[in-house]
Amino acid sequence: MTFAPSPATFFPPHDTRFVSRSAPERPSPVRLFGIDIASATSAAMIEHLLEPGRRSRVAFLNAHCANVAARNADYADALVTADAVLPDGIGIEIGARMSGQRVTENLNGTDFVPALLHEAARRGLSVFLLGGRPGVASAAADRLALSIPGLRIAGTRDGYGDLEDETATRAAINTSGADILLVALGVPRQDLWLARNAECLRPRLSLGVGALFDFLAGRVRRAPKLVRRLRCEWIWRLAMEPRRMAGRYLWGNAAFLVRALRHATGQGDGVAPLRRMLDIALAGGGLIALAPLFGLVAVALRLDSRGPVFFRQTRIGKDGVPFTMLKFRSMHVDAEARRDALLAESDREGVCFKSRTDPRVTRVGRILRRFSIDELPQILNILRGEMSVVGPRPALPQEVAAYPGHALGRLAVKPGLTGVWQVSGRAEVGFDKMIDMDLAYARSRSLILDILLISCTFRAVFGGRGAY
Repeated sequence: MTFAPSPATFFPPHDTRFVSRSAPERPSPVRLFGIDIASATSAAMIEHLLEPGRRSRVAFLNAHCANVAARNADYADALVTADAVLPDGIGIEIGARMSGQRVTENLNGTDFVPALLHEAARRGLSVFLLGGRPGVASAAADRLALSIPGLRIAGTRDGYGDLEDETATRAAINTSGADILLVALGVPRQDLWLARNAECLRPRLSLGVGALFDFLAGRVRRAPKLVRRLRCEWIWRLAMEPRRMAGRYLWGNAAFLVRALRHATGQGDGVAPLRRMLDIALAGGGLIALAPLFGLVAVALRLDSRGPVFFRQTRIGKDGVPFTMLKFRSMHVDAEARRDALLAESDREGVCFKSRTDPRVTRVGRILRRFSIDELPQILNILRGEMSVVGPRPALPQEVAAYPGHALGRLAVKPGLTGVWQVSGRAEVGFDKMIDMDLAYARSRSLILDILLISCTFRAVFGGRGAY
């Protein structure tokens, strides 16, 4: 019995998250294993690939693909020569973070390609489906036509008997007038086929899409939304097909992580993986040890004032990438609205606002700030890779916008829970001096320096100097 997903499983009706008429500019690519991997939002990448006059051959890279490329030189060359390689899965994100980089968004083909086809339909473009067992491509095409209003299916061919004659296959694709070609032949076959035939194909955009046709045709069941949201779809695939997927997801994932670690240690910052391991060990241990304290703080905040336990705020991270920073709420719920009216009362020089008598701070909040307890939820930011244990404190977007040019150098490293500023007086340190400290740290950071700063943090916290 096969599972036939509803159209909404793949195609949320007119989901405007994916495409913006004024898509943001594409960020610089992430380089991993010698391959340039696109780092962009779905909207920006779709806009880029469908730009009039552009021709692109697109591949997807996940942990399994990276393992195959490591032992298949022809496949590795097909990836390197592709016009765009899109990050597919959490493995690539982990590999990028190991080497101090960040992928903007997971662009896995099962979600990205339907979003691309929604926009293609809006522009009047057509698509040709090549690959899969007999009948799978036509079933997938039927599902696409049903789910995406206005999408034109130019033709289909399976990946077995229909593919034996490459000349006839190319002719069928070219005479169909298709603008987009989807090839589902598996890795590495699909990308080798596309690389070999690229010059002879007329569609302006071609993509190797793996198991997408099987998902669309209902031959393979996708993980529930919650599992996908938790980035654990690979576990679902393993549970569904343990024999076939064990090599790919168990031994394969371990091999990928070893390869990613080797790659990271071969980069400019050879201690980046060790620093990340230190971050995970300290943050993970701290989260377990401090769980009772977190519970007490939550109760105190609820009893003291109205509002949520946690305060979420956009901060600027490494390389200027924004992220949502967590804190225990130490202010009244209308604090952000009252900030501009209090800027003139700042006790600190420069663009960073601090006031000893800030009326927005609650009674419990003053105690939390005195001992820096309000910052402890940032342990979760550290575990997510957005922050490090040691680094410059993360700044607000409006503060970064007001930075002098040289101050942007503090964004070259991940922001930290503690750092030179934290152990040197905190709010008593002026803006210019803080910038000098952060730039000096970014230039001379080392594991020994990080461990020294962590040890000094306990003295700074209990001393309370500059904490308000």
